[in-house]
Parts: sequence; structure tokens; C-alpha cells
Amino acid sequence: MHIPSLKEVVSAEEWQLRVDLAAAYRLVAAYGMSDLVFTHISARIPGPEHHFLINPYGLMFDEITASSLVKVDQACNKLHDSPFPVNPAGFTIHSAIHQAREDAGCVLHTHTRAGIAVSCQKAGVLPISQQSTFVLSSLAYHDYEGVALRDDEKPRLQADLGTKKFLMLRNHGLLTIGRTIADAFLSMYTFENTCRIQVDALAGGQELITVDPGILAGMNSVSKAVTVGQGSGLVWPALLRKLQRTDPGYQD
Repeated sequence: MHIPSLKEVVSAEEWQLRVDLAAAYRLVAAYGMSDLVFTHISARIPGPEHHFLINPYGLMFDEITASSLVKVDQACNKLHDSPFPVNPAGFTIHSAIHQAREDAGCVLHTHTRAGIAVSCQKAGVLPISQQSTFVLSSLAYHDYEGVALRDDEKPRLQADLGTKKFLMLRNHGLLTIGRTIADAFLSMYTFENTCRIQVDALAGGQELITVDPGILAGMNSVSKAVTVGQGSGLVWPALLRKLQRTDPGYQD
């Protein structure tokens, strides 16, 4: 499928955002967190209009390129020519968060087997792994209201999310918010592994050891320490090098 390059059409800032977002889609696929064409990662384009980029509905995550991403406004109007539609359910969730959270540079949503499994468990995320301690430091829950097609769900979604960066959508999946695309991806990688570990631990049938609640306090400072103050910037360049070796077409 040939999609004309937008590199010389959009600003340098938007092009870099497109390249990073396309990389995130490829990485989500590479790490087994995609669901055919049915979930989304969006990135806000800087400016007061709250325009954002989202996947072209119908492309697999490992097909998405910088030029194929669709730019939309808050009314889901496409802002450039694209042969692809935008998933209305994905738009509802992502537009609600970009509208409410100025710090939401990127919103990443998945439907993984482990994520949905934990979202169905009444206790939600359990404090049983090191990974879970990072998630529990900033976790919110939103109850399932059916496929997210109605605008009247937006205020409840926004209220449940509040200022948190991890959101468990009950009976549905996982969502992370990041100031950057790298932030949202690293958070989702941690969130997904938290859920996989929990499902595996519960399947073992033994009594679980939980983390001391005192350890959960101050996890934000711990996160900065373990990434030597670089946050997601420590791992993102390495992930891009991995893609450059194995799947460089995302940059088209």
C-alpha cells in the first residue's frame, strides 16, 4: 500500500511527532500488545486547538507509518486528506482525555488478554510485584458502560481518571497517559507486565505475598532514581534503535 509522504507537507515538529507515534504503534505490535486494528494510540499536536494524531482505522499496528497517521480535531473531522476513517469509539475515549488533560501528550490504550483479565477482577491491580508498585502509585478505574460511542460518557471518564496516569477500564482494557509518546509507552509496558505477572501468580494457586504498603509511598521519586533521572528517555532511544534494525518502515 503506497501512502504519499507528508514529510515535506507538515511542520518539522509535527513530522517528528508522527515518526515517534508510528514507532509506538510498531513497538506495541512487537511486544504483543496490539488487537488487530481495534485499539489506539493518540498524540496531541502542540497548540491551543487540541488537534491530535490517531491511527488510520483498518491498518494493523505493524503497517502504520508516520505519513498514514490521521490528524483530527475535537469533532473528529479529518484535517488532511486520508483514505482511512477514524474509529468512533477510539475517538470518544482519546478526545475526552486530550480535552481534559493538558499534560496528555500521548494516550495509549490496549485490549490485551492479561489487561482485560485483571480489569475483570474485583480487586483490580494487586500489590504483588515490583512492577505493580509503579502502577499503583498513579492508578484510576473506570467502570464499563459498553462500547465507548456516547459523548455523555466523557465527563465520567474524565472524572474517574482525574490526575492519574494509569487507567484500568473495567471489563475492557488498559490505558496510559504520558507527557510524551515515550512516557506513555513505557508506562504501558509496565502496566501490561504488571497484569501478566498477576494472572500468572494467581494461576499458581498459592497464597500471595503482598508488598508492604509503606513501600508504595514515594514511588515517583523511586522511578526517577531507577532511570537515573531520565525517565522514559533512558529506554526510548534503545527502542528506536531496535526498530531501526528490525522494522524501519515506520519512518515513511
